[in-house]
Amino acid sequence: MSENQFEKHILCIGAGYVGGPTMAMIAAKCPQYKVTIVDINAEKIQAWQTDDLPIYEPELLDVVKKARGRNLFFSTEIDENIKKADIIFVSVNTPTKTFGEGAGKSADLQYWEKTARNILAASETDKIIVEKSTLPVRTASAMERIVNSNNKGIRFDVVSNPEFLAEGTAVADLEKPDRVLIGSQETAEGKKARQEIVDIYANWVPRERIITSNIWSSELSKLVANAFLAQRISSINSISALCETTEADINEVANAIGKDHRIGSNFLNASVGFGGSCFKKDILNLVYICESYGLTEVARYWENVVKINEYQEDRFVRNINKALFNTIANKRITLFGFAFKANTGDTRESPGIYITKKLIEEHAHVVINDPKALDNARKDLAGLEENLEFEIDPYKATHDAHAIALVTEWELYKTLDYEKIFSAMIKPAFIFDGRNILDHQKLYEIGFNVYPIGKAALTHF
Repeated sequence: MSENQFEKHILCIGAGYVGGPTMAMIAAKCPQYKVTIVDINAEKIQAWQTDDLPIYEPELLDVVKKARGRNLFFSTEIDENIKKADIIFVSVNTPTKTFGEGAGKSADLQYWEKTARNILAASETDKIIVEKSTLPVRTASAMERIVNSNNKGIRFDVVSNPEFLAEGTAVADLEKPDRVLIGSQETAEGKKARQEIVDIYANWVPRERIITSNIWSSELSKLVANAFLAQRISSINSISALCETTEADINEVANAIGKDHRIGSNFLNASVGFGGSCFKKDILNLVYICESYGLTEVARYWENVVKINEYQEDRFVRNINKALFNTIANKRITLFGFAFKANTGDTRESPGIYITKKLIEEHAHVVINDPKALDNARKDLAGLEENLEFEIDPYKATHDAHAIALVTEWELYKTLDYEKIFSAMIKPAFIFDGRNILDHQKLYEIGFNVYPIGKAALTHF
């Protein structure tokens, strides 16, 4: 198609984990729309135009290739593309504030506001702005005040369309979502703008799965969804500590309660703790919002979900130290996995970061193995290299190791030759399964001292 033959020009500002895959799917499913992704990071934009994408996500490259060069484009020319766009998705980073009021809890909106002012300055025609970044409730009204305080005679309608992607399954989540949520002002203009976004997704998503709401409900739903998921993880992890003490089995407990249809079985796998860019950030954002409205008890409730997660990470390290005869100084400990979950290279808020730093505080020598996350691990642990190794080969990583700590549930770790690994380790050899994915009895029979999560340890002494 030529430039003028496209029905709509869709722009996404931000080429990260949300913007990139979402726009690739829209472009693949909607060849009638021109979709452009812009970012100030030229290296990232260049990578999107190669077969070595800047993020790892199963099947994403196939989706990108289907549309790239046809109706999916990548650019660093932000202002020029803002002018041409009919609909602008804003998918910029909104990290937790590290300074001033709300530090450590509230969202840092400086990049988001800069983008809003950039849109205003570069625009020459009416536009629909879609909030894709995770934002505090009532941020849309601030966006509207900024962009509509213009004397250009231009109208901007702001719509909320939060993402509910799970890294590692983002492509499947986009292709067959549980739901697409689109919120707007309940005015005639707001509903018209909302319908335009509904029409995009309706190209491949069944209409009954596209939910519309007022804009405040949409913004809050994203925070609450992540808070509820994280709460499930913290709940089962708190019980895992009790199981280890009482010699109950967390898998048996989870199976029993998961059969209750009122509870269900999802998110009941005990682990070393949750990570990722969303759960902790969104819960703390929710805590800050509750505090700002004087809802102190509600704030403390949700804050404890994060505290239990931190407790679980800390408990994992303490168990390693205790099992290895109360000292890990100068001992070689191999981390199997560093990404916050399998099938992604993302390490944001990964338990691996905390665990590695705590092990190094105890003067351990840590070897990190991960099939996709070693580059990010190097960045996360910059300055600690003296006590670190990064090794892509799991057999080399475990040579002369005293212990293995499994942090990420990669399928790879289920299929390794553990007899070979055991023979090359310092004895007694230990394995700490932070995801409960290994065959513990078999490992014990090989000779390992095995420490699962939420189960009695299998030891030879």
